Amino acid sequence: MKDLGLKLTALALACVLWFYVSAPRREHVRERIFSAPLALVSIPRDFVITTDIPESVDVRLRGRNSDLRALSSQTLEVAVNLDWIQPGEVEITLRPQAINVDPNIEVVSIEPNKFRFRVEQIRQRAVPIRPFLAGDVPDGYRVGDPVVEPALALISGPGSYILKVTEVTTDRIIMTGRTETFVANAAVVSDSPLVRVVSPLTTQVTVPVLAEIGPEPPPTATDTSTTTGTTTR
Repeated sequence: MKDLGLKLTALALACVLWFYVSAPRREHVRERIFSAPLALVSIPRDFVITTDIPESVDVRLRGRNSDLRALSSQTLEVAVNLDWIQPGEVEITLRPQAINVDPNIEVVSIEPNKFRFRVEQIRQRAVPIRPFLAGDVPDGYRVGDPVVEPALALISGPGSYILKVTEVTTDRIIMTGRTETFVANAAVVSDSPLVRVVSPLTTQVTVPVLAEIGPEPPPTATDTSTTTGTTTR
């Protein structure tokens, strides 16, 4: 009887162990779609992407419920190494190996699995700085020609964009209520998100504000008679 009890206990423990070990195998296998962020890495410093690219891709995964529940969009980031690119049109094909998941999880599909973009080389160029004067001076005053020092800015960006830029501007310089010449230090800015100002980041602008000279007053009665009398003679 004693041996029988030990055997039953051993059998019970074996059943519990088998149930625990085989539990994952008995789980239902399902498919689930995750939105995985797309990360382009190792882009050469003198290159820039000038067209839109997807921010994320849809990844369909197949696996056990417990494994799929442990995943999140943040852990499924799709990193694409671009240290090989050259200027021009580039096409990327995403393969299942790009998704870092547990071996028990299958990557069924990636959508989109291909995308194209354009790469350009970064160039630099010097262009004039135009002061951005906002508002009007009071009546009776006028604005002279501003003096900018330094007058040129070095800009950097894709070659095709740089060629189209003829000038950069300063931040707003408020003219409302100004009645005399003043000096303002203003940031130098670019209107294009792909073109940045290398230097100077600020410039000094001297803005002349001058009083207007009105029209000559009309002649007085005395002046009129004198003129008339001189003419009569």
